[in-house]
Amino acid sequence: MTGRFAGRHVLVTGAASGIGRATALRLGRDGADVSCLDLAQDGAEATAATVRQSGGRARAYGCDVSDHSSVQRAVESAVADGGAPSVLCNIAGIGRFAHSAQQPPGEWQRIIAVNLTGTFLMSQACLPHLLARGGVIVNTASTAGVIAQPYSAAYCASKGGVVMLTKAMAYEYIDRGVRINAVAPGGIETPIMESFAYPEDADGRLFHRMMSPMGFAQPDEVASLFAFVASDEASYMTGAVVTYDGGLTC
Repeated sequence: MTGRFAGRHVLVTGAASGIGRATALRLGRDGADVSCLDLAQDGAEATAATVRQSGGRARAYGCDVSDHSSVQRAVESAVADGGAPSVLCNIAGIGRFAHSAQQPPGEWQRIIAVNLTGTFLMSQACLPHLLARGGVIVNTASTAGVIAQPYSAAYCASKGGVVMLTKAMAYEYIDRGVRINAVAPGGIETPIMESFAYPEDADGRLFHRMMSPMGFAQPDEVASLFAFVASDEASYMTGAVVTYDGGLTC
């Protein structure tokens, strides 16, 4: 295949659905050899099959990004099958609304583990390959990592952590041939939205930061931004957090 990612091996987490699936499909259309990682391996397999049906190359791997051993196994398998990666897109994520005074500790820990620790573990596993050859990491932040949002303490903390993780690692490797950036979506129509049911007795006056007058964007729209940030067209971009949110953070 030809395209701006031709000859490049790309790893995408959260590839079974939503932004992860849309990004894997977009990068596949742009010529990438795509490794689709997700806890839901059947969904990742379906995404990889769609890439292949379009003439691209793709494989799928089960991976719990919050678990170090699972990450190591998945990355090692992907490298064995597809060679060293050139791009990592950290898109796997979870979240829900909750009253901070009532959120179970285990729920807090799981959101931090997937969204923040998972981003770190995947980056750590791929960095030796990226440092050896050059490459790009694109993380998934959120408008919730840039501005406060109600009933989202765990999600805001996890995504705010991704923002600073992105900046810290970008600066650490600024002269080592590895660019590290983040995309901060807001209001994307994906399956994760189903997890964000308003908690009981929620104050509706606090939700003005949650919905743009422009409505929701579609996953394939923000996938185009991931593709740009990961491409050579963005070669001077590192340490950036790019919002895609219908003006929520204006």
